[in-house]
Amino acid sequence: MSDIIRRNPFREMVSLRDAMDRMFEDAMIGPEWEWRPATSWQLSLDVVESDDEYVVKASVPGINPDDLEITLSGRTLTIRGETKEETESEEGKYHLRERRYGSFSRSMSLPTEVNDKDVEASYEAGVLTLNLPKPEAVKPKRIEVHKVIEG
Repeated sequence: MSDIIRRNPFREMVSLRDAMDRMFEDAMIGPEWEWRPATSWQLSLDVVESDDEYVVKASVPGINPDDLEITLSGRTLTIRGETKEETESEEGKYHLRERRYGSFSRSMSLPTEVNDKDVEASYEAGVLTLNLPKPEAVKPKRIEVHKVIEG
């Protein structure tokens, strides 16, 4: 059985905006490689739904898990953090700086409420994984069909 994927024009607009932002940032390279990366950046997420839970994965390489702030308010999940800028290099003068730094924040609305008492967060190899269990009231229920015997 195949899944139906709903078209989301807003996600397409955000992707286009991000591509345009990268294009303009790349054009800002000045004399002697003086380009500075943006001080705010977009956190990339994957969200998977099963019958029992939502699983959210966020790419946060190089960030100490203690520097992440995760909040859940109703159906809104927010992940915040910050990466510090290295102001000096012991190796010498920078010629290229592409690693992003600065604060980030990403909020998303979940389709249903979650059981906030049982939320679990783990961090491994630069990936934050959140397991957000659904409450029993919103889990799908199988309805059994009984055959009526006539006669």
